[in-house]
Amino acid sequence: MLKVKNITFAYKKTEVLKNISFEVGSGEHFAIIGESGSGKSTLLKLLYGTYDLNDGHMFWKDKEILGPKHNLIIGPEYMKFVAQEFDLMPFITVGENIGAFLSNFYPNEKQERIDELLEVVELTAYKHILVKDLSGGQKQRVALARSVAKQPEILLLDEPFSHIDNFKKQSLRRRLFRYLKENKITCIVATHDRDDVLSFSDTMMVLHDAEIIASGTPQELYNNPKNKLVAAFFGEFNVLDSKELVYAHQLKRVENSNLKALVKHSYFKGHCYLIEVNLDGELVFFEHDKMLKAGLEISLSIMK
Repeated sequence: MLKVKNITFAYKKTEVLKNISFEVGSGEHFAIIGESGSGKSTLLKLLYGTYDLNDGHMFWKDKEILGPKHNLIIGPEYMKFVAQEFDLMPFITVGENIGAFLSNFYPNEKQERIDELLEVVELTAYKHILVKDLSGGQKQRVALARSVAKQPEILLLDEPFSHIDNFKKQSLRRRLFRYLKENKITCIVATHDRDDVLSFSDTMMVLHDAEIIASGTPQELYNNPKNKLVAAFFGEFNVLDSKELVYAHQLKRVENSNLKALVKHSYFKGHCYLIEVNLDGELVFFEHDKMLKAGLEISLSIMK
């Protein structure tokens, strides 16, 4: 189990994280979400031992995670970190990069392992291609495969799919997180993209202004967002009566109700239209199966 106890960290005098505490069980998947600059990446770097804490302690099982004051080499052997800079070797092949740290004493097993991971990240056809000739998204997939080559106990991922084309992301996420679960690898993901973690995390934590503002399962945070920042992570939302948070899909057009609105615009979203309306002087959004004409007066109801 990973235990983080009241850690605080500052760059010079700028406090980046303050009194952060959480636990992640072995084999669990944990998501850290928040706006840019909220401290997500810094927290992963602290977990990897890149910096020394100002206060607090971190433990993986019975081992304390310590920074460069205590270690000549950053990063515990049982942990791997995939940062936003991939740190690959450009002049050797994809397969050689993935197997760079695998033992050469068992060449057949090494090649089997490389082939297995190439399949996980959907790069089998690129095994013999030099990394320098890959796209940014392909390099990110190589970095992901290399990070799990030696079966780490815990994997830290910082925006792990940010460079990957949308048409590849969905299947890659499913393959990677299923592989990690099957192999009981604890995974901590820092991201601003809900699709990276919503379907794959056991628990989540929201950072804002150096502090944790919400934590729980994806279902708990989604169904009961504590504030606008949490709700915004899950999709389009509205604030009704200056207090009630309502997602766009929870508002429905009905024949008659006390909520009278005037249609302003319809945005095609593929599976639906996002309808923008004026409701008592406020802009409100709801999902509808058809485009609605601007100027049309309609009635709305909240369906939770």
